[in-house]
Amino acid sequence: MTRYDVYGLGNALLDVECEVEPEVLVELGIDKGVMTLLDEASQNKILARLGNAASKRTCGGSGANTIVAVSQFGGKAFYSCKVAKDEPGEYYLQDLLASGVDTNLKVHPPEPGITGKCLVFVTPDADRSMNTFLGISSSLSEVELVPEAIANSAYTYIEGYLVTGETSKQAAITAREMAVAAGRKVALTLSDQNMAKFFKQGLLDMLGPGVDLLFANDSEAFEMAGTQDLATAIEYLKTISKTFALTLGAKGSVIFDGQTLLEIAPFPVKAIDTVGAGDMYAGGVLYGITNGMDWVAAGRLGSRASAQLVTILGARMETANLQALLKEVKGI
Repeated sequence: MTRYDVYGLGNALLDVECEVEPEVLVELGIDKGVMTLLDEASQNKILARLGNAASKRTCGGSGANTIVAVSQFGGKAFYSCKVAKDEPGEYYLQDLLASGVDTNLKVHPPEPGITGKCLVFVTPDADRSMNTFLGISSSLSEVELVPEAIANSAYTYIEGYLVTGETSKQAAITAREMAVAAGRKVALTLSDQNMAKFFKQGLLDMLGPGVDLLFANDSEAFEMAGTQDLATAIEYLKTISKTFALTLGAKGSVIFDGQTLLEIAPFPVKAIDTVGAGDMYAGGVLYGITNGMDWVAAGRLGSRASAQLVTILGARMETANLQALLKEVKGI
């Protein structure tokens, strides 16, 4: 028995989400559909241009979205990250705790600085463009790790975005090594096509000799494998992870359970916002496999939850709705 189902490690970013027209992205020079790292001045300039445009805030970052979902499904979750001693940092901590997630932030007093923010622009085609200033999260390091929690978690889940910083990349490597030394499993998400495109070697360093479970979408897998052929990409993923979950957009997803490639059917919906869909999928799968579900059922839970998520605005769903989906998948 472990105290936690999943220990997560990732960036702490206060998500600020706005709905905009594509013309606004062009005006601001924002690359559509990807995550772009910005400096503080550039992010503040964008915020000034948006003025009082409607937006909402939640504790976010890819890893946090997944860990919160695990908790909402009913799992026991822990998240290590870094925020500053400012109002956004306090908001982030309280939102995390309110979501039922244990965290290093309770024992690591925040330092002076600026909490990271992610401006999420959602266009009418349901695409999302993210502009991120990491703030103090860029200095996340091994200091933020909680070895006892890692040793007492069935899985340690590592966010691929950590590859962009030397100290955060090393923290990810150390977390993997700690989990392996404790006889626990390690999962990693590639996070974004740009991470695979510009930081492939860093991701390979984080993966080390291979992980137990890898999450990726088709564009990330193609980038890592250096191919546009799905079958070739799948064979490549088998060389870096014992199992994996590969999302294919409207075509659903496939899960490799270590022996068999399992097809997970999609749940057709009208998407209005794809923010956090991959994170929610990972949350469903991680909850499922750490709480007695087989791979197919866990995949269906992830697929069903992510499909429902894209029908609403934001990367978070109400806990009651996720609990209802869980009962539906279990046939209760």
